[in-house]
Amino acid sequence: MSHVDESLHGHFMAEMTGFLVSEFVRFCTMAPSWLVQASLLASICAQVLANSEIYPLSFRSRCLEFEPAKYIQNATLDILEYVPAGTNLQFPYNDPSCGRPNQTVSVDVCRIALNISTSSTSSVISEIWLPGTWSQRFLSTGNGGIDGCTKYEDLNYGTKYGFATVGSNNGHNGTGGVAFYHNDEVLKDYVWRSLHTITEVGKSLTYAFYSTPHKTSYYIGCSGGGRQGVHAAELFPKDFDGIVVGDPAVNFNSLYSWRASFYDITSQANSTNFITASLWKGLIHNEVLRQCDELDGVKDGVIENPDICHFDPKTLLCSSNSNSTQGCLSDSQVDIVQKVFSPMQGPNGTIAYPAMQPGSEISAAAGLYSGKPFAYSLDWFRYVVLNDPNWSGSPFSLSDISTAQALNPFNVSTYPSTLLPFSNSGKTPPLPRPTRQSNNFLRI
Repeated sequence: MSHVDESLHGHFMAEMTGFLVSEFVRFCTMAPSWLVQASLLASICAQVLANSEIYPLSFRSRCLEFEPAKYIQNATLDILEYVPAGTNLQFPYNDPSCGRPNQTVSVDVCRIALNISTSSTSSVISEIWLPGTWSQRFLSTGNGGIDGCTKYEDLNYGTKYGFATVGSNNGHNGTGGVAFYHNDEVLKDYVWRSLHTITEVGKSLTYAFYSTPHKTSYYIGCSGGGRQGVHAAELFPKDFDGIVVGDPAVNFNSLYSWRASFYDITSQANSTNFITASLWKGLIHNEVLRQCDELDGVKDGVIENPDICHFDPKTLLCSSNSNSTQGCLSDSQVDIVQKVFSPMQGPNGTIAYPAMQPGSEISAAAGLYSGKPFAYSLDWFRYVVLNDPNWSGSPFSLSDISTAQALNPFNVSTYPSTLLPFSNSGKTPPLPRPTRQSNNFLRI
């Protein structure tokens, strides 16, 4: 046999061995559980699946031959692909407002995207990323603001550490709220249903793919995603064993009313008394530091405890005999600063939301104090509270606050008095393994 013949023969044998191994792995993972559990087959399957040298090949094969839609009712498959570590995934179809055109994948994953119908007028696009090396942990990820943006960075973060990880568009695409307009089903998905749905779907597909259930289940989310996590703990205490939330947007109705109120307080950017970002970050911030920096005994440019900083902007008032407004504030501007650092008053003189804290002006100057409506609040009031797409954001009054609080669609407020059912729930109960043969679909 020539050297070329030997080389071709060796290549052929390697390909055949890989094919046979791949087919056996497919049998071990896709066959009915009663057959796989037969003593001899169980031993062989365990050894095959545990062999790290052949696992990358078998994982790719299992991924491409997996049929997610056969396990989940009322769902259609959009994407099924094996993604090797280091791939820079592109998302040309993603809404540009989400700001996520691509994501570099850290580990080998089986990527699944499903369009899951939640009603006759709503659906959720969910992505489930299954890592090649699974730690038997499951992770759901949230969104932010009022948006419908899948956080691909969180999907990658979860799979990087061995979690089977799921995320979604939360029932609509992009960072705006127009999809809520006259569609309560889309609104319900946003408030709570989307997260619960993808969690159930994700757990079911994870079990079906790996042939074993997860041991622990977690959630991670920030801001609006933080609110989702708190709401999940309140409504579905057995969905997760642990929940990690940052800056949760709880007390949602009051929070979004508070954010909406700044447009009237600061007035438009072209008005005579508008306080520019340079004034906030320079003159006003410097005076805040002068009055409050050393309250903790250290002059370091840091306000250690803003709650004890009772900032008085009147020290910046221009003198009555001065013809210049350089280095000082007018009466109207002082009034604006006082209102900015005061709590939002609700009906009957109650405090609807706490005050902005001194020191926050460095970041807020380009946001809440920018002389423009806060985008999330603007859309929330336009398309949910007031049902008026032409509302400009002003005027904003006590009646608008009351309307938002009274409406509270699907209890979006998310302000529970206790989370004891979650803390006392214990571990997530085991799920029955889905099987194609029995048509044991997960019903949403």
